[in-house]
Amino acid sequence: QVQLVESGGGSVQPGGSLTLSCSLSGYTYNTGCMGWFRQSPGKNRRGVASIDTYGSTTYDDSVAGRFTITRDSAKNTLYLQMSGLKPEDTAMYYCAVDKDHAQCGWSWALGADFLYWGRGTQVTVSS
Repeated sequence: QVQLVESGGGSVQPGGSLTLSCSLSGYTYNTGCMGWFRQSPGKNRRGVASIDTYGSTTYDDSVAGRFTITRDSAKNTLYLQMSGLKPEDTAMYYCAVDKDHAQCGWSWALGADFLYWGRGTQVTVSS
């Protein structure tokens, strides 16, 4: 059974940094699209960063230049390095994997292609 477990969330001041981790079990990553999503109260869940089988990355405009998605295949772990955090980054962050496609679809940020999700880790940015 595929399981994803996020960690690394917390509370930081504006301008601070955090690194989120997503550990995969029940599935040895060798191909697929992996992504980080976030959802804040009253808003729809939306993708912020993705990485495909070939290492190509895509970022939402709101986080481009501040967030970096990486993958350690040996550790079966996905990361999201976040810097320059803003109050509007406050949200529950989820990782997800689409095993069925080597590349992320054009609508990956909507999340429909991702069958496996973690339970999320909370990030709060406030002074």
